[in-house]
Amino acid sequence: MSETDRDPASGEPADRLTEVFDLVGPLYRRAQRKVEQDAPIEGLSVGVRAVLNMLREHGSMTVPQMGRAQALSRQFVQRMINDAAARHLVEAVPNPMHKKSSLIRLTEEGRAAITAVADRERTVLRQVGGDLTDAEVATCVRVLSHLLRFLDDVDVD
Repeated sequence: MSETDRDPASGEPADRLTEVFDLVGPLYRRAQRKVEQDAPIEGLSVGVRAVLNMLREHGSMTVPQMGRAQALSRQFVQRMINDAAARHLVEAVPNPMHKKSSLIRLTEEGRAAITAVADRERTVLRQVGGDLTDAEVATCVRVLSHLLRFLDDVDVD
């Protein structure tokens, strides 16, 4: 769709949501590059950071669960888990619900690494604040969550 085909000022929700998608891609890629620039401190790739953060937030999970939660292929998640395990950041433990799919959990070293990254990111993000209100941020989260749920059925494998 060309710029002349859509009028963001029209208030048409589809046009406004297109604006959101147009912003999310560059935002994600820039955030990824920022993580990669800062990663040498802990030596974490963006992918390893993502799985460590997921485990920090949700507790032990299987590789397929992590893949579904992040819309990533199981193969990619497994590679990230292998990288993290080689650095003793995660470990596989028996899964009482499934014999073949182990649970992956953070080690103490993994928890320390992802906590350090998250703390550093929060420090950087505090600089963004400016004139954004809590209500505006909450609305942004609500809209992005709605869009994510709308695309829940997209197969990533």
